[in-house]
Amino acid sequence: MNIAFDNSYARLPPAFYQRQSPDPVGAPSLIVLNHELAAALGLDVEFLSSADGLNWLAGNRVLAGSEPLAMAYAGHQFGHFVPQLGDGRALLVGEVIDGNGQRRDLHMKGSGPTPFSRGGDGRASIGPVVREYLASEAMAALGVPTTRALAAVATGETVFRQQPEPGGILWRAAAGHVRVGTFEYFARRGQLEALRALADHVIARHYPDLAEADNPALALFDVVIDRTAALVAHWMSIGFIHGVMNTDNTSVAGETIDYGPFGFLDSFDPNTCYSSIDRHGRYAWQRQPTIAHWNLARLGECLLPLIDDDPQRALEHANSKLEAFPRRYQNHFNPRLTAKIGLDARTPEHIALALDLLERMHRQQADFTLTFRRLAELDPRSGRDDAAVRELFVDPDDFDAWAIEWRARLAVENRERNQFRAALQRVNPAFILRNHLAQRVADAAVERLDFEPLHTLLAVLARPYNDQPEHAELARPPRPEERVTETFCGT
Repeated sequence: MNIAFDNSYARLPPAFYQRQSPDPVGAPSLIVLNHELAAALGLDVEFLSSADGLNWLAGNRVLAGSEPLAMAYAGHQFGHFVPQLGDGRALLVGEVIDGNGQRRDLHMKGSGPTPFSRGGDGRASIGPVVREYLASEAMAALGVPTTRALAAVATGETVFRQQPEPGGILWRAAAGHVRVGTFEYFARRGQLEALRALADHVIARHYPDLAEADNPALALFDVVIDRTAALVAHWMSIGFIHGVMNTDNTSVAGETIDYGPFGFLDSFDPNTCYSSIDRHGRYAWQRQPTIAHWNLARLGECLLPLIDDDPQRALEHANSKLEAFPRRYQNHFNPRLTAKIGLDARTPEHIALALDLLERMHRQQADFTLTFRRLAELDPRSGRDDAAVRELFVDPDDFDAWAIEWRARLAVENRERNQFRAALQRVNPAFILRNHLAQRVADAAVERLDFEPLHTLLAVLARPYNDQPEHAELARPPRPEERVTETFCGT
């Protein structure tokens, strides 16, 4: 098969990457192929499903025009700077132009060791591979900007983690894989020309209109701030916790990237943190906006010499943009939050009412997703049939007190019940990738090479805003014995 690769990152100077071919594997088999995404990328599904296609997906052959490389980057991990990280178990295989004329990276995880592996084997366990596949596609269906999963492959080989596990490879597509940590890699080395080349590359690829700005570097900083604010606001509104918001996991394209110890809220607690390596809750649900702000400050530091030759002026310009982040975040988050209760964000009272519900949900251990989803089942004018939501609260009286004020506000909106129901169902999913479901799928894959649960869950999560009563079991919160309190870092 001929794929029309056009590899812009490979045309950057050699300091940006190490060229590297994937390591072959012994007995690959296809777990899942994303037919819809493959077609959108202009890839031949028939080829990808063939023996030759499988050999490419497994890393056993390199297609003409592909220029596999491991990207170099640095990063702040849990607040501590690490000067060299890079793709230790992944390769940027090449870039294609999709059916919408958008450039997309094709990226392979679990492809073998690279010069950035830091002693690792460069491989991936099949459990994290299917977890990331699920997460990518679930988030895309929820409307969240994200990397997408193209394929998952079983390698037929064993990898050793805490115990022997079957190996896997994940293919993903993304708008790009440049991170805040990529800028840090060159800035911390004082490599100004490389830093300038990176900024020019990001502008040309993601924000071409900025090339004509009076100050392109400052304009780049400004747009990344807004994209990040919008992304994190979207995460927060669906109860998503990234789990490891290091600067090397923060994309300058405004996409969710690198699903490791991620999780979704069950019963609402703003301090929820699932990551096994996050001992102090740095990346808990409620801290994600603060951490995004902090990460963006690190990007601003990198861009200072490109913003202005005078360090003081550069700092003033960058800070004027950075200081706007909290306001921009709220401008993105507040409309999402108030829409979840059927109101708009034009009045502070509506925002306060939505925040009050979150406080009551926390006190009463109410499920985040189901509370908002079930509001659509209630009569906006009468509280006679509120059982669907009341039963989620330890003390239902706490919800009743809130609902009085809520209905008073809804009365001003004066919408028909069907209209009200449809509006809430459009923004409040019935199905999310609950942690116990992701664990169940991963366990089946690791323990039995059973991928039927993966396919079943993918089909349900593809339509998260539909009721799907035949799959009601997959919408419920975990039972006590099913709760997942820790998630683990990646592949």
